[in-house]
Amino acid sequence: MLSRVADTIYWLGRYMERTQSMLQVVRISYITSQDEQRYLGWKPLLNNYGDLTREEINETVRDTAQIIGHLVFDKSNAVSAYNNIMHGRENARAVQDHITKEVWQSLNEYYHTIRQEEVARHATVEDPVSGLDILLRQGLLFSGTVQHTMPRDEGYVFLNMGKYLERAIQTTDIIRLNQHAFSQSEQHPMGAPELRYVLYALYGHELYSKTYKGILDAESVLHMIVYNQDFPHSLSYSLRQLMRGCERLKDKSLPASYEQLRFLVGKVKNSVTYSGLQAGNEALLDQFLLQTRNELLEVTAALNKYYFGNS
Repeated sequence: MLSRVADTIYWLGRYMERTQSMLQVVRISYITSQDEQRYLGWKPLLNNYGDLTREEINETVRDTAQIIGHLVFDKSNAVSAYNNIMHGRENARAVQDHITKEVWQSLNEYYHTIRQEEVARHATVEDPVSGLDILLRQGLLFSGTVQHTMPRDEGYVFLNMGKYLERAIQTTDIIRLNQHAFSQSEQHPMGAPELRYVLYALYGHELYSKTYKGILDAESVLHMIVYNQDFPHSLSYSLRQLMRGCERLKDKSLPASYEQLRFLVGKVKNSVTYSGLQAGNEALLDQFLLQTRNELLEVTAALNKYYFGNS
């Protein structure tokens, strides 16, 4: 496969995973803002997902409709969900010979859905939860279409590597955004409410309830989203999938390129596996998250250098 094709498919996977994660975080943040008096506000999300200046954030932070519009539909926001989907569609158009017709059609439908004025009005003004659900369902349709129609060839491997690398980065960022919820000083008789919303943001609340069958506990939540290899949004699961993708590239790679990539993926995977995190140790958690994110970025740099021909 040409390096530019591999690069394009890889970024298609990253754009679509980033969009799904962002939409879910925005959805859960809106619900939190309506339900919890202790809600910390939209500032962390605007800093993480938006491109506003500090002054613009201070002016916008109390206008929920404007915030959702900026994060999801704003064409001038380079990192909005709209622009992610648009870039994903452009990438898919460029590699139509390497994806199935059904994958292209599902992504094209997603693009036209987010462009609809009634969808934007629904998500920002009328009923943000059900409006965002329309877009989230389109994302799930895209993921399911990839899973059921794509041949398990080299293109599929690069698509999945982009997906799981982005998912690991997003999971790290979501933990960082909610780091205060894992402090023992935040103990609550029924479990810190913030922990419930962290699980919802990562699609993990139902699994947590079935697995632990008790009140929300910071230690258990942290363990699940970092170490549980059966939870699709845990760091361990994403890194295991990334390693599987790396190994599938062995026969199609230069030996030096493969060894370097495998070393870096193995490095971050082992760092997570043997980290021994405990809730309440904020300094250790912060150090772990920063180190993990940096090591994930090293993996992206290796892919760019050794597989996509980018410096």
